[in-house]
Amino acid sequence: MFTGSIVALVTPMDEKGDVDQIGLKKLVDYHVTHGTSAIVAVGTTGEMSGLTHKEHIDVVMRVLDISDGRIPIIAGTGANSTSEAILLTRCFNNTKVVGCLSVTPYYNKPNQEGLFQHFKAIAENSDLPQVLYNVPARTGCDILPDTIARLSEIKNIIGIKEATGDLNRVNQIRYLVNDDFILLSGDDVSALDFMQLGGQGVVSVTANVAAQKMRRICALAADGNFADARYINNKLMFLHKALFIDTNPMPVKWACKFLGLIMHDTVRLPLTSLSFSKRKIVEQALIRASL
Repeated sequence: MFTGSIVALVTPMDEKGDVDQIGLKKLVDYHVTHGTSAIVAVGTTGEMSGLTHKEHIDVVMRVLDISDGRIPIIAGTGANSTSEAILLTRCFNNTKVVGCLSVTPYYNKPNQEGLFQHFKAIAENSDLPQVLYNVPARTGCDILPDTIARLSEIKNIIGIKEATGDLNRVNQIRYLVNDDFILLSGDDVSALDFMQLGGQGVVSVTANVAAQKMRRICALAADGNFADARYINNKLMFLHKALFIDTNPMPVKWACKFLGLIMHDTVRLPLTSLSFSKRKIVEQALIRASL
């Protein structure tokens, strides 16, 4: 459940910006049908920073209810305040959520000891498996391999989503942690290379619109068949890049709407809908990917 193609699920919204409950069901069913390994509900792509606490919790619980045990659900529970991250994590302690994805604190830029103490405190307040999430391009904060190694010794910190796009990190982290510590890519462009170097999967934005293809890439990589995996991945490469032509999740939400997976591409301010010129680029990427 913590390996393979894990989708960073978008949170569908109606024209007024309210969470689209029907759209959520359609998305969950789509990923069950196409073999996605697990769903991350309300992560970066799910607009965690744009939802209220109540909405955040409600969306995770709604996704959990819809899934009905058909696909594992991982809750996004990160925050820049340690107490807030603990509060969110505790909300899922006695649910069927299989684990939590916790992003490094953003804006306040803690040092490495602060990061260690932050994640240690979260882990001590939950029995749920905790997956660290490192995306310094968005948070302004980079958790370094030595700190990851220290945290990996805490029993319920089981892995990391590494979204730096720096492939050197795979070997650096793997050298310092036990073999059972899970390494997940958070960057679709380099995810296959990440897996070839020893990663076990990807938390994917592209999987929102190419679930079956991303599942197949990860399955082939797990079997060591990187030639066939790369053939499929090369056909998705333009799409991997197009989905970040503007701030995530603006492009992928528009792509989901274009493919009929959701009704609207609504995002909440300060994000805005994708511009017309960029929509054409995403559309061409979907065509090139045979989607």
